[in-house]
Amino acid sequence: MATEREVRAVAKWVRMSPRKARLVAEHIRGRSVPEARTVLAFTPRAAARELEKVLRSAVANAEANHNLVGDDLFVSAATVDEGPVLKRWRARARGRAVRIRKPTCHITVTLAQLEASPAQEAPPKEEPVEEEQPQQEPKAEEKPKRKPRAKKAAAKPKAKAAGRKS
Repeated sequence: MATEREVRAVAKWVRMSPRKARLVAEHIRGRSVPEARTVLAFTPRAAARELEKVLRSAVANAEANHNLVGDDLFVSAATVDEGPVLKRWRARARGRAVRIRKPTCHITVTLAQLEASPAQEAPPKEEPVEEEQPQQEPKAEEKPKRKPRAKKAAAKPKAKAAGRKS
């Protein structure tokens, strides 16, 4: 039976909409740490930079506090929760004011390492390999033939010979 060790890191009050950050968090859930870092590096959204910081922090926690190897971990959970909303005012015409909502979010990244049991560590048994037979290329006769397209009549107007002189 495999036992699971988990390490997590949290970034609170990140000045970003949780909805936008969740879109990026979906990309790294279930991936290995090196793969998740690559995905975040090539994601153009601003939330990817914040998630990358939290992922780096979680790996550092695992290596420093639990003596785990960062590249052997995978992202078991990446959650983005809503934080408090900052409310500001903006002046509008005729003495009115409009509320501006500035959302925040809390980002949590949980890393896990599956420790394999002795039965799982044994190398898999090799199965007999069957000899491959050379594949035959399809004959030209078997391919369906396309009908040639009918040519359309030219749409250019013909010049009248009687009315014009060259």
